[in-house]
Amino acid sequence: MSQAVADRLVADQEDILERLKALLRLPSVSTDPAYAAGMQATREFLLQRLTELGLQKVQLLDGGGQPAVYGEWLGAPGKPTIVVYGHYDVQPPDPLEQWVTPPFEPAIRDGRLYARGASDVKGSTLIAVETIGAFLAVEGACPVNVKFFLEGEEETGSPSIRRIIETYRDLLSADAVLSADGGRASTTIPTLNTGSRGLCKLEVTLRSAQKDMHSGRYGGAVRNALHELARLVTTLHDEDGRILVHGFDSDATPLTNRDRADAAELAGDDSLFYGSVGATPHGDPAYAVRERVTLRPSIDVNGMWGGYTGAGSKTVIAAEAHAKITARLVPGQDADAARQKILDHLQAHCPAGVTLEFSPPGGNSPSSTLPDGHPLLVAAEAVVRQTLGRAPARARIGGTLPITGIFQEMLGIDTLMFGFAMPDEDVHAPNEFFRLSSLEEGLKAWPLLLSRLGDAGSEAFKPWRKQPTA
Repeated sequence: MSQAVADRLVADQEDILERLKALLRLPSVSTDPAYAAGMQATREFLLQRLTELGLQKVQLLDGGGQPAVYGEWLGAPGKPTIVVYGHYDVQPPDPLEQWVTPPFEPAIRDGRLYARGASDVKGSTLIAVETIGAFLAVEGACPVNVKFFLEGEEETGSPSIRRIIETYRDLLSADAVLSADGGRASTTIPTLNTGSRGLCKLEVTLRSAQKDMHSGRYGGAVRNALHELARLVTTLHDEDGRILVHGFDSDATPLTNRDRADAAELAGDDSLFYGSVGATPHGDPAYAVRERVTLRPSIDVNGMWGGYTGAGSKTVIAAEAHAKITARLVPGQDADAARQKILDHLQAHCPAGVTLEFSPPGGNSPSSTLPDGHPLLVAAEAVVRQTLGRAPARARIGGTLPITGIFQEMLGIDTLMFGFAMPDEDVHAPNEFFRLSSLEEGLKAWPLLLSRLGDAGSEAFKPWRKQPTA
């Protein structure tokens, strides 16, 4: 079944490429209200395409922010029901002057399709959409039941996804999730993304006086809020970069030999890793670089400010200083508990005479892991071996994909990331691109994967379903 569908998709590749270009011309920047019309046009494009392909219940799922696009085909009794995830929103194109060709005018150069959103993640999303359409056109049926969930807020941290899932929980009930987001970790080694780090956030305000002061009248005799906050945040790490927050990773799941072996296979050249960004090594020396950025937690100050930052000089001693801090979390760590440990650490190291305030919690995301033996992983590894001739390395990503942990938490289902973006395709940067070869690879691999999942049947997924916690 899957070979006939794959043949149809490859034969239609030029038409699919034209549809992808049309999708890329729609400026669906979710973070900027100036692009509201582009967001709306993109939703209309996807709603129309899902309807044309024969999906049912095609609609928008509204959670108070940017709606998700939904469509389903449930004509395979006894087969697993798979949520197919993608997102239609993209990052802002700025700085525009650094693009070789306009960001929303797709251009092909040297086998690469350049446009904002080509790699992240409209290319891989359309592969998934077109694959389902080809099954319905060629076979009149799919090997699995499908529920599309095409999000419009991934690039802004998925702020309303929990409300969407809560509102449409019954509609989204499924056995597992296949994500078109979360691409490959190497341009040379076959990989499967099996998890991502979680995230917790906080903002701290430190006050050292009632008001800003003249540095000539008070300098040398009072505390400066900026100095105190700078000293305070440096207590989060030692000189090498080890985290000093007491018990921060005490609940983390221990690394396995397989975890470390996969990380080693994907390690690459450390000098190139640092040289590409003009940085120098830092971090816990007990772990390799690849392990630090994917398998271990991290804490970072993302921004600090206070006092005078305008043009020229103002001789002032700041009475107030602020910092934004985030932590990337690994399996086993609870996001709320991790945030509280950071707060407790800062309070414990706060000097007498200054006070701290913290913003209300929000935007936390759990880490996620696709467990060994899961039907998604078994099927995907078989597909990679069949198409590329070797078993893939299992890769965790250092970033955070909120949907993976949220689907696991709220629906009790696991996610496999089966995207075809490559790590060097300048996502979020000028001149983002998607390889045309990846388009063909995806159109061949998705039919194979869906067929293997259909062969497994719905019963194979029952042991892996979890009780939702929210």
